[in-house]
Amino acid sequence: MDLGIKGKWALVGGASKGLGWGCADALAREGVNVVMVARGAEALTQAAQGLRAHGSTILTVATDITTDAGREAIWSVAGGPGRNFDIVVTNAGGPPPGDFRTWDREAWIKAVDANMLTPIELIKATVDGMDARGFGRIVNITSSAVKAPIDILGLSNGARTGLTGFVAGLARSGIAAKGVTINNLLPGKFDTDRLAATHKAAADKSGKSVADIRAVQTAQIPAQRFGTPQEFGAICAFLCSVQAGYLTGQNVLPDGGLYPGTF
Repeated sequence: MDLGIKGKWALVGGASKGLGWGCADALAREGVNVVMVARGAEALTQAAQGLRAHGSTILTVATDITTDAGREAIWSVAGGPGRNFDIVVTNAGGPPPGDFRTWDREAWIKAVDANMLTPIELIKATVDGMDARGFGRIVNITSSAVKAPIDILGLSNGARTGLTGFVAGLARSGIAAKGVTINNLLPGKFDTDRLAATHKAAADKSGKSVADIRAVQTAQIPAQRFGTPQEFGAICAFLCSVQAGYLTGQNVLPDGGLYPGTF
């Protein structure tokens, strides 16, 4: 299927590895020009080299997207579209796991800043241009914890749920009639560094081995495996397609069937 987005410009956060990389790769395969953002310059450079084989323009910005200076670096990158992105995939690293009793105000502010306020700032900077051009796709990578909270991820549960509520209102505002959609992708258990970190935290808390934690969690998933970044990226690319123009304000949950609810 031709997704109809060849030649568009996309901004993808956390794009050097994991789910962000999966999204950047899938979009590049569709001929989308991608500005890849991540904090680690070396990993970002290596990831970009692989994506350039798909033939589209790939630019990199090694910066902290959660800061004003970091976002300005994105808007001013040489050869980029400025703020005139057609596609924005927000994805900042999740806050650390732990016990809420140990988190002070600074920890909460940092989590909200990265996982709620930063996506809102990126949307604010780009959505009016999308509206004016009559096409826009915003995809926020959040977490399955929005629907099924995870006890050791309280910082993430809170901040990402706040973003979800904001998006629910904005997606149904006047932009929907101008060809601009906003959706959230709620990843379940995908085989990434983030999953490895949660496994280690769970192992430390329970006294079990990481291997045991992985085995137990795999057995709980109806698909009997963890997802891959490539699978996640393909879903993201479809949400950015012209075919997905009637899909907005939704929370898409790729989790191998783990979530047990009807709604």
